[in-house]
Amino acid sequence: MIKLTPPITDEEIKQLHVGDKVSITGTIYTARDQAHIRLLKEKNPKFDLKGSVIFYVGPTPNKPNQAVGASGPTSSYRMDTMAPELMARGVKLMIGKGDRSEAFREAMIEHNACYLIATGGAGALLSSRIKKSKVIMYEDLGPEAIRELTVEDFPCFVAYDVHGKNIFKGDANG
Repeated sequence: MIKLTPPITDEEIKQLHVGDKVSITGTIYTARDQAHIRLLKEKNPKFDLKGSVIFYVGPTPNKPNQAVGASGPTSSYRMDTMAPELMARGVKLMIGKGDRSEAFREAMIEHNACYLIATGGAGALLSSRIKKSKVIMYEDLGPEAIRELTVEDFPCFVAYDVHGKNIFKGDANG
């Protein structure tokens, strides 16, 4: 188990290998398609992209005593054309589900970033690891607004690493 606390450094990225189990504690941000489109146009976003972690999720409404509702990852390929610019601006980890394009993978290696997967269908479990949530940008997008999340022991697996490995191709630590 590799424990990470954002902001994530280049050295930490180089230590990650496909198949590693990762636990994140600290601040991460949510962003999906529409938030990505707007974020790319922002000169001064309301959070520091350098070393940041973006979770591709649109949480359901929360119930009493919950920071957020179910928070399962969304299919990541929809962000493939937008993610390279955000990585160039400092994003280090992206959390989602599913395989990505070759162009995304190449940009990820170039910008020393990493792609993590969270278990699809486990939105209730993942939301239990989210301790605080607040909308910080694009409230009009509803569940797709950018949220600042405080997470504790948020579980993920390394899907693509900067060493060129890809979990979807069977490259995993034994």
